[in-house]
Amino acid sequence: QVQLVESGGGLVQAGGSLRLSCAASAHTFSSYAMGWFRQAPGKEREFVAAISWSGGSTYYADSVKGRFTMSRGNAKNTVYLRMNGLKPEDTAVYYCAASENWNEPTVMYEYDYWGQGTQVTVSS
Repeated sequence: QVQLVESGGGLVQAGGSLRLSCAASAHTFSSYAMGWFRQAPGKEREFVAAISWSGGSTYYADSVKGRFTMSRGNAKNTVYLRMNGLKPEDTAVYYCAASENWNEPTVMYEYDYWGQGTQVTVSS
């Protein structure tokens, strides 16, 4: 069982930056691939970014490519999502997720564990 706790959300003006963190309880954290998803009010949860267990491969949704950067610190059992150039359409609850063995990192059902989410609100 893996517990995930997100932090770092908040209210920011358009064009601003935030860094989200996700702390994992797993002793074998480095063996999990990790992802970030988001869900805006009235919309389905969507893929944002993912990173392989080694950190050697990253994946991004087209809507955030060039603005968001995902990284991981295996020694700290933590993944990060650096968000620059935030837009009002980035407003959502952001969820961290862990996968024991993904085949497609952009798909929700490939992930086995989920955090509770952290709210990001971008004002115009």
